[in-house]
Order: sequence, then C-alpha cells, then structure tokens
Amino acid sequence: MLDELDSVPAYDRFATVDEVHAALAALADGHPGVATLRRIGTSRLGDPLLCLTVGDGPRHAIVAAGPHPNEPIGGLTVTHLATRLCTDAGLRRATGYTWHIVGCLDPDGTRLNEGWFAGPFTKAHYGRHFYRPAPDQQVEWTFPFAYKRSYFDRVLPETLALMRLIDDTRPAFFTTLHNGESGGVFYYLNRPVPALQAVLKELPGRYGVPLHAGEPEHPAVRSFEQAIYQAPTMEDAYDYLEANGQDPVPHIGGAASDSYIKKYGTLGLTAEIPYWTEPAAADTSPVSRSYRDLIQEQATRIRETYGILDATLSAVGGDLVTASPFLSAARAFVPMLAEWAETDELRAGDPAADRPATVAEVFSCRESLASARLRFGGILLRALEGELAVGNGTPVIRARAGELAELHARWCAESETEARTIPIHDLVAIQYGAILAGAAHA
Repeated sequence: MLDELDSVPAYDRFATVDEVHAALAALADGHPGVATLRRIGTSRLGDPLLCLTVGDGPRHAIVAAGPHPNEPIGGLTVTHLATRLCTDAGLRRATGYTWHIVGCLDPDGTRLNEGWFAGPFTKAHYGRHFYRPAPDQQVEWTFPFAYKRSYFDRVLPETLALMRLIDDTRPAFFTTLHNGESGGVFYYLNRPVPALQAVLKELPGRYGVPLHAGEPEHPAVRSFEQAIYQAPTMEDAYDYLEANGQDPVPHIGGAASDSYIKKYGTLGLTAEIPYWTEPAAADTSPVSRSYRDLIQEQATRIRETYGILDATLSAVGGDLVTASPFLSAARAFVPMLAEWAETDELRAGDPAADRPATVAEVFSCRESLASARLRFGGILLRALEGELAVGNGTPVIRARAGELAELHARWCAESETEARTIPIHDLVAIQYGAILAGAAHA
C-alpha cells in the first residue's frame, strides 16, 4: 500500500464541485466498460449528485466526498481514487470490489466555501469564507432516528440519495470523506479492527502529521485507543445528556451514515484530517493547571462568545429580510454555543476532572474556541453582508455588521499561531491510504 501512496500528485488548491464532476465524467468517457457515471439524486438547489461506478468485484465499496461542505479534501481524493482504479487494472482487481464513488454529497453548501479553496490557506481566509449548514440541513446528520423521546424523519434529498445507494449495494466497506481543522489526525470506526487500527495510526507519521491526543469532538465519544474512536451515535449523545441532567430532546437530531449501514454489517471508517498542525496536538505531558480549571475556562469563553453573537442576532432580528443559508445556519449554531458551555460546566464539576491537564488538551480547548469563533462568527457576518448586498442596509444592520467584522478580524488574528499548514498532497495521501486500508480490512 505504501508504494501506491506515491501515486498521489502534488496539488496547489482544492477542487471545486464542477471540477470534481468534470473529472469523474471524463473518466467515464475515457474508460467505457470499466467505469460508468450515473445520477443518484438531486440537491435541494437542483445540482446532480453523481456517482462513478468502477470495476466488477464481488464486494461493494462506497466512497463519498463532501458530506460537510467545508471539507474539500475528499473531492481530490475521490478523483485520484477513481483515476487509479480506471487506469490500473491490477489495482482494480486486487481490491476485489465494485467501487461506487460519489463526487460531492452537498454541492450547494460546497459552492459557498469555494472562496477559500485556492488559498491563501490561513485560518483567517478560511474563517472569512466559511459555511456549514445548520445541523438539520447536513447530509451526514439527517438519517432517520428514533430513540426514547427523540424522533427524526426530515431526511434531505441528498441523504435519501445516499440511503438508496447504500440499500442498492449493501457495501462491505463505506466511508464518507471528512476532515478536521487543526491538530492531529484521528479516525472513527463503527467497530474495532485492531489490524486496521495499527495501519491507520502509522499513516500520518509518514507525512510528519501527529495523531490527535487531545479532547474528543464530543464527551460522549468512546475511544478504542489513541486517535481511534467509536463512531459517534445519537443514542450515545442522548444518554450522555440525560445522565448529565440535561433534556436531550432539543439537542438531538438525525443519525449519521455510520448508524444506517449497521444493518448490512458494513465496516464504516471516517478519517478526520486537519489543515493545520502543531506538535502540541500530540503532547500528552501534564501542565501546571488542572483539567477542571481548563474546562471551566473553556465554558466561560464559549459562553462569552455566545453572548456576543446572540446579542448581534437579537439586535438585527426585526430588520432581516432574506432567508439565506447563512442566516439559518447562524440561528441554529449560535444557541448551540450556550449548550456547549453548559455541557462543559457540568464536565468541570465531575470529580474525574480533578487531575492535571495535558498539553494536548490545552491545545484542543484553544483550537475549539478559535474554531467556534471563526466558524459561527464568520457565518453570521456573511449573513449580515448578504442583507447589505440586497440593499437592506438599515442603520442597525450596518452598525452590527461593522462591529462584527472588526471583532471577527481580531478573532482571526488571534487564531494565527505557529501552526504548520499541511501540504494538500499529504492530506490527500493520508485519506487515500485510509480508504485502501479500510477496504482491505473490511
């Protein structure tokens, strides 16, 4: 497999939706009898969802890029995977699969991120052109879900297309291509596979990227070993909130694809690969402050951020005239900051928090706060700029947009640390290697 990773070319930018679709179409045209391109669905704004099927192996694998629109590594990865499978018959036969390669699961949202795809690859440029849809508008978190008092069936057209592809192929291996933002590489598996885990842990080091050693994305997430986590489920999130004395129902939405594939015994893998990294991400040495104090400070600063953004939303609420995706996302994410702060406050009160924090945990908390500010502050700022762009420049919108622009610029400046920007080639190679390893161990 390591020799195969050397096939990944150099890149200087991420691919747009149109570029990914054009590449898949060209492969289908250039390799008749080996690859076929078909439409598996339609986005909410009318874009086709395209799937390239390559090979004729007895088992099926699904690889889908763009489940979250701010995560474009997968567009390049699926293009490279499809190219190698189409052009190398030996590789194609050796995998033993029929491959179903989806170019982009959320083309509508991805187009709203394309402003940063060509760089510069700074956190400031990323945050200023960032978009992520509200949770109930995300492909990955709108699968059907029913558990205790929670019920979700508002399945998106894009999610339904992926569900049909899963049901039609009953894959042995399945991955949606995600990536993180800053720190180390980590993975989600829907079941432990020790031999695969060993390979996955070695991959990032080939490119000088550390394994994640800090906080998990959610406290309910369970760890198999360092940087290898059980794929998160809404059932676990529900039970965690309920055990904390919080009402889970307002916070629980749809399930993820990892839950949907369980009925077929499919091996599910997600590789979370960051754009930027620092040595602190992998440093488990203790620091001179307690974990309790770290988490409490995190809660305080998240709550402060919530107060600022919520005050902005409240001030402009009566003047807004658009129904932009930026506005719906801001209205969903800003209240979530208060919920995150509450969860952290409860975690800080846990007796288990009375221990020294680690360097990696301090790093995780710092980056989590920066990410929340750049993401959600940036989305709200884009919403206000959208109002101004359509001529709705009321005094309060103009004033709040100007204030938020200045604050967001300060947050962006504060986020620019000594982090190393990982070459795009390395990001694709790690993701490509994870796909090949996962398929081999399914």
